[in-house]
Amino acid sequence: MRNTMKVAKWEIKRNMKNKTFIIGLFLTPLLIVGFMMLGDLFGGSDDAKEELTRVFVNDQLDIFPALQETVDQAGFNWELLQTDLEESQIDEELEKSENTAYVFVDNRALEDGVVPVHTSDEISSFFMNQVQVLETPLQALTMQKLGLSDEELAAVSQGVFFEEANQQDASSPTEGETETTSGADSMEQIVPGAFAGFIMLSIVFTGMAIFQSASQEKKDKIAEIILSSLTPAELMQGKIIGYFVLGLIQSLVSVIILLPFLVWRIDIPVMEYLLVPELALLIGIAILGYLLFASVFVGVGATMADISTAGNFQGMVMMLPFLPFIFIGPVFADPEGLMAQIGTYIPFTSPGVLIMRLSILEEWPWVEIAISLAILAVSVWIFMKLAGKIFKVGILMYGKNATPGEIWKWIRA
Repeated sequence: MRNTMKVAKWEIKRNMKNKTFIIGLFLTPLLIVGFMMLGDLFGGSDDAKEELTRVFVNDQLDIFPALQETVDQAGFNWELLQTDLEESQIDEELEKSENTAYVFVDNRALEDGVVPVHTSDEISSFFMNQVQVLETPLQALTMQKLGLSDEELAAVSQGVFFEEANQQDASSPTEGETETTSGADSMEQIVPGAFAGFIMLSIVFTGMAIFQSASQEKKDKIAEIILSSLTPAELMQGKIIGYFVLGLIQSLVSVIILLPFLVWRIDIPVMEYLLVPELALLIGIAILGYLLFASVFVGVGATMADISTAGNFQGMVMMLPFLPFIFIGPVFADPEGLMAQIGTYIPFTSPGVLIMRLSILEEWPWVEIAISLAILAVSVWIFMKLAGKIFKVGILMYGKNATPGEIWKWIRA
C-alpha cells in the first residue's frame, strides 16, 4: 500500500507541475462562465427579449378599466392605450408602427363573440395567444347583459378545470410506489443530482488521462525502471488513486469558480438544496462509477504502444462514459419504466442512469438502489482484477497495440 501511495503522489505532483493541466484546471470553469455570460450578452435575458407591445383599444363598451386590470394581472409587457381610430384607418397607422396592435371592442364581441385584432408585421408571434386573456372581462360583461345574478355570475365565471388523476389518490402512494417531483420541491432532488453528475464527469474525464500516462511510460521506455521497485498492481492502483485525487481537485476548482456565479445568476438557494444527506449517496455512486471506468482505462491504456495510434477497440473504450446518455430520453419520460430499470442494472450505465433517476424521483426505490450498488461494487472488483492482468502484461509490450484476441489471452492466463 505504501508503494501505491507513492505512485499516487508522484502522479499528482507530476500533473500539478504540468502547465497544460494547470491551464485546463482553471480554463474549463472559466469557459463555462464565459459562455453563460455570452449567452446573456447576445441573447439577453428573458425580460430583454420581450419587447414592449403597444396595444390600442377602441372601447365602445366602456370596459377599458377591466381590460387594463386583466393585463396588469397577467404581467404582459404591454402598454394598453385607448384610441378613437376607425378600422378603415388602421392599415395606414400600422405601416408606420412596430410592435403595435389595435383591438376593437364593440357589439360584435357581445353578439358574435368576435373581437377584431389588427397587428403590425413585427409583432411577437405569441401576441395572439396572449390577447386571449381579454376574453375573461368580455365574458363577464356578456353575462351581466344577460341579467345573471351575482351567484350565477360567479358560478359561470369559475369555469371548469380538468385535472389528471389516477385511480388511487396520488397523495397516499402505496408501499414501494414512487413519485416524481414537482414544483419547487424538485430542486431538492435536482441540485444534488446535478452536482454528483458534475463530480462524476469531472473525475472520469480526468481519469481518461490514465490512457496517456500508461502509453507515455511505455513510449519513453521507463516502465521497466518503475516496475523494478514495485509490482504492476501497485503501479496500476497508484495511477487510479492519483488521477482520482486530480479529478477531485478539478471538481473543487470548478465548484469554487462556478458556484458563486450560479448563486448570483440563478435565483435559487443552491447551497440549501445542495447540502442534504442524500448528497453523500449520490457522490458515492459517482465514485464507484469512476473506479469502474478507471480500471478499464488503465488496463486498456497499457495495451497501446502510442496514444496517437490507438485502434478502433481502444477508441470504443473511450466512449464508455457516454453510454448513459442513451437512456436520457426513457429516464426522463418514465423514471420508473423498464428501460430506466435496465439502465440501472448495467454496470457501465448504472452510475449515470441511477443519478438521473434519483434526481427525478421523489420516493427513492431503495431495493433497486441496493441491487444496483451491489452490481456496481462487484463489477468494480471484477474489472479491477481483469485490468490488473491486462496491465501486468501490456505495460511491458512494445511496438504495437494489443488486439482484442491477445487481451483475451492475458485475461485467461
